[in-house]
Amino acid sequence: MMVSLLIRWVHFVAGIAWIGLLYYFNWVLAPFLKEADAATKRKVIQGLLPRALLWFRWSALLTVVAGGTLLGRVGLNTPLLIGASLGFFMLLNTWLVIWPHQQKVLRLYAESAARGTPLPAVLTLHERVVSAATRVNFYLSFPTLLFMGMSAHFPQF
Repeated sequence: MMVSLLIRWVHFVAGIAWIGLLYYFNWVLAPFLKEADAATKRKVIQGLLPRALLWFRWSALLTVVAGGTLLGRVGLNTPLLIGASLGFFMLLNTWLVIWPHQQKVLRLYAESAARGTPLPAVLTLHERVVSAATRVNFYLSFPTLLFMGMSAHFPQF
């Protein structure tokens, strides 16, 4: 009983961190970076973004691992399985699409700063992939949260 409660709490708190950072990236950081001058953008990408991405990807993994552990401990229903499937897809998107391209963005910024050269044109490609993949997770978060909430409050659906 207490183990299930602890796992559920970890799932809940890690999920808040994951979705909170996802909303921060989409509602706050992306619009800010579009308007920021080059020096500010560089400082944010090299200083703030690595730490935010660390918390983003690990909270995603912890959310899904804790949620997967709960699947064996609770009664399964359709909303739960839909929400878990969407969350798992979002995890894959985070680790297999967003993170690899974001690593390239961070590397290109670091190399440009170290060499004192302009940012290469290929940076735009990686930024677009990150933006699109992050937006996909953003939009999927709404049905994910709906189905996860429904699983406890309206399991008959």
